[in-house]
Amino acid sequence: MAEFRVLEIKQSVFESNDREADLLRVRLRAEKTFLLNLMSSPGSGKTTTLKRTIAALKDEFRIGVMEADIDSSVDAEAISGTGARVIQLHTGGMCHLDAGMTRQGLDGLGTDNLDLAILENVGNLVCPAEFDTGAARNAMILSVPEGDDKPLKYPLMFSICHAVIINKMDTLSVFDFDLEAAKERIRRLNPDVEIFPISARTGEGMEPWFAWLAGQVREWNA
Repeated sequence: MAEFRVLEIKQSVFESNDREADLLRVRLRAEKTFLLNLMSSPGSGKTTTLKRTIAALKDEFRIGVMEADIDSSVDAEAISGTGARVIQLHTGGMCHLDAGMTRQGLDGLGTDNLDLAILENVGNLVCPAEFDTGAARNAMILSVPEGDDKPLKYPLMFSICHAVIINKMDTLSVFDFDLEAAKERIRRLNPDVEIFPISARTGEGMEPWFAWLAGQVREWNA
């Protein structure tokens, strides 16, 4: 069998993106704008969680939201009713945002007079975890119906997040979901992560999440 070379090209691609992400963080800190990258599977409750979060924090912070989807403007229309500044980002078929795409979104949204910008990333647990967007913090939502095994199946996503929201706790009695097992699996990957069991539908358990995010924004913008 003839010899052949195997060339690993991902490193150079990610290195370039990481440099752009670092530059974006420097810019946002200078502008005193905190960027949260929020990720999850489709249907986990990102938009409902965002609406409650905006309602809780809008009196303290000026908030803007970037809604990233392959197509449609459904989520942006839902967020527009909250009073937050909002822009819809279409990725043209791509399943994630990288730092350059995030920068373009922020330029379109406008970071002037914004304390908190939230990127609702494209819904999946694979691609968005691989690309640094330049956010100050990463958060993700795991919903009860998805199952407590997701940290085992998608370890990178859980490893890169500063906060994990476990949503739809009001359905716990309906699904075979072991909360303590999920927490243990998440912390095995990421010992320092903050975990917030909530129900975005009812508002149950959301105050600690609001407090954590508000504290992160204050610290970044101090």
